[in-house]
This record gives sequence, structure tokens and C-alpha cells, in this order.
Amino acid sequence: MTNIKGPAIFLAQFLGSEAPFNDLDSICKWAKDLGFKGVQIPTWDSHYFDLQKAAESKTYADEIKGKVNEAGLEITELSTHLQGQLVAVNPAYDHLFDGFAPKEVHNNPKERTKWAVQQLKYAAKASQNLGINAHATFSGSLLWHTVYPWPQRPAGLVDDGFTELANRWMPILNAFDEAGVDVCYEIHPGEDLHDGVSYERFLDKVNQHPRACLLYDPSHFLLQCLDYISYIDHYHERIKMFHVKDAEFNPTGKQGVYGGYENWVDRAGRFRSLGDGQVDFKQIFSKLATYGFDGWAVMEWECAIKHPESGAKEGAIFIKDHIIKVTEKAFDDFAATGIDKELNRKILGI
Repeated sequence: MTNIKGPAIFLAQFLGSEAPFNDLDSICKWAKDLGFKGVQIPTWDSHYFDLQKAAESKTYADEIKGKVNEAGLEITELSTHLQGQLVAVNPAYDHLFDGFAPKEVHNNPKERTKWAVQQLKYAAKASQNLGINAHATFSGSLLWHTVYPWPQRPAGLVDDGFTELANRWMPILNAFDEAGVDVCYEIHPGEDLHDGVSYERFLDKVNQHPRACLLYDPSHFLLQCLDYISYIDHYHERIKMFHVKDAEFNPTGKQGVYGGYENWVDRAGRFRSLGDGQVDFKQIFSKLATYGFDGWAVMEWECAIKHPESGAKEGAIFIKDHIIKVTEKAFDDFAATGIDKELNRKILGI
């Protein structure tokens, strides 16, 4: 067994125009002061982190790494959630997702996809330049609009959809393989990779690619009513990243999983700050430690009620208190009698 690293924090929800959230130096100092040891950096805002530059210039990557280290932190991973989403977009969502891409590719799905694929390839090289071995992203989706089908799905639609998704991702996965970095898909509603079955469909299509790994986030599974503990038993060998995010699901006689188009605060299922939801993190940390997960425990703050700075302050303590220092010996070693082959034979009756 190995120790989980942390606590760390995903910076995406905290970036802003006011200090200390308006530049990388300040936000890292803020995170360190709260007790975090690592930061997961989003890559879609070049004001904080220039992805292309980090891919093409080892000097720039070293400068960024130096800034973070100077604040007393480590870079845990980079994130291309928004760019990964754009690798595969069903036309029904074109207008909604154009906002994730630069204006020059708006209203041009083919060019937008090319841009997104290149962004992921930059992320592979940037991660390598930073000495990082895992990367966070979304899969994108061609099929999500058929997730609860009416009318009936045409025969072969799902297979065709996953074939196309795999064709788009294979060159990216190969680029990450060349860089020695795992692609960790956050299994998430709205993505074609949204549960274990859909992930396995994708694995089959990419020939069980060794870099097609997982970012484990139990909050999304709780809201799907999926067994997020046994999920670890199924996929622990592929879990290379961990988002520590809480959620609660309180169905009523009026709404359930789908939420009735309500906003987050009025939904039956909603994300909460760490410790305020229903996720059993004691079991999760124990299970991950048992399987030897040695990655980072990264807080992703999303809450419909609590202020983000309060959530961050409490989250650092929450993760620190849940990380298990794994044992190097068995608890009953005091009663060990050593190896005695003859005694063993007698006990076995042989």
C-alpha cells in the first residue's frame, strides 16, 4: 500500500479578476496559506497558464513549475475539461459549446474539433515538460441526447457513436502515450463516458489503450444512484486521478434524478462542499489506500449554498483528516512466531 498525496485543489472554480485569484502567484499563495500542498491547473485561460507555450517551451514550463514550487506547492495535473468536451460535440449543442472555443472557430464545428484535438496534444507535451504523469479531461459526446431514448434508438447507433468517438481520441491517446502521460477521463453526465458501462464501450473501441484512464469523482455517481464504492473495485487499475467532491440526493414526490429543470439550489441532486453532502469519503479513502492509489486527493469545490472560500478552507482540513497513513506492518505482528516449515507441515497434517 502507498499513501495518497494531498490535500490539493482544482483552481478552475476560483480564478477571477480580483486578488488573490487574478494571477498564478497570488492564487498559489492563497492555496498554500489554507493548507493545500498541490494545485491542479486549468489550461483554458492563458493569463494563468499558456498551454501552447508550455508544450513548445521547456523553459516556460520550468518557470511555471518554479512559481508553484516557490509558493510551497506542487502542480498535481493539468486540466483540459473544456477542450476535451469539444473533441466530440453533437450538432444539437453547437451553439452552447462554441463559447468554450476561440471566436475564430465559432460556427465551424470541423475547425473547432481540430482546435480541440490540438489543444489536447499540447496538453500531452506540456504535462511531459512539467514532469506530470496524469491529465484531466472530458470525453465529449455524440450520443448524450439519446441517453434516455424516445423515440427508440436506431439499430447500431450506439456502436457507430463510440466508433467515431474512439477514432477522434486514438491520435490523442497515442500522443499522450508518447509523452508518458495518462489521459484521465472524468466520468460525467453530459459525456459519452458517464458510467462504467459507457467507459467499457469506449475501452473496447480504443483496443484497451493503456492511457485511457479515469478521474474518479464520486459526486457524479451519487447523483446517478451508482454504487461509487464498488466502482473502485471494478476500475482501480485505471483510476489515476481523484476529485474529492461531495453531493447529496434527496428525491421528493415532485422530482428525482432529472431535477425538473430546476436550478442547482432547488434540485433533488446537488453538489455540496466537503462534509456537507452524503458521499462516504471514509470508505473511499480506505478503498483507494487498499488498492495502492498513490495519486493526489484534489478538492473540486462546487456547492449550491456555501461560499467558495469557506468551502476551500474547510476542504483542505477535510482532505487532510481523511488521508490515511498506511501501515508498513500487520497489526498482529507482535504475535508472529517466524517461519518454521516443520511446524507448518504438522499444522497441515502432512
